[in-house]
Amino acid sequence: MPLAVGDPAPDVTLTTDGGGTLAPQALRGRKVVLYFYPKDNTSGCTAEACDFRDLRPRFEAAGAAVIGVSKDVVASHDRFKAKYGLAFPLLSDAEGKVCEAYGAWVKKSLYGRLYMGIERSTFLIDEAGIIRGIWRRVKVKDHAATVLAAVKG
Repeated sequence: MPLAVGDPAPDVTLTTDGGGTLAPQALRGRKVVLYFYPKDNTSGCTAEACDFRDLRPRFEAAGAAVIGVSKDVVASHDRFKAKYGLAFPLLSDAEGKVCEAYGAWVKKSLYGRLYMGIERSTFLIDEAGIIRGIWRRVKVKDHAATVLAAVKG
């Protein structure tokens, strides 16, 4: 059954850029914006990451941490962060377990070909670890600002 607003966020621990580990539940006591994206260094994913980067001070002022998740390996995340000056963690879900837990691993279609991939989606998790907002099939334009408004509201 897919996650819904009001559900507890799944407890997960993933490898971060730089080779560390992070569990969003370790950030209890502050809001977490957990966003799933398909691939480092692609046009839509880069635009989305840069939007979150540009609004990061405002997210932090509102008491929220921003965390990105994709199936890319740590080395790819490291290059992506360095290239675009991303100052928030990127988690590597190479096995796809977290993508599945959040319902972000879905059947997609491109030019009539079906395949499994990450659906661009974002989850707002409150200070107690409860999901307070879900955006699926995200369109990049203005998405980070929409999430920021929800964090503040």
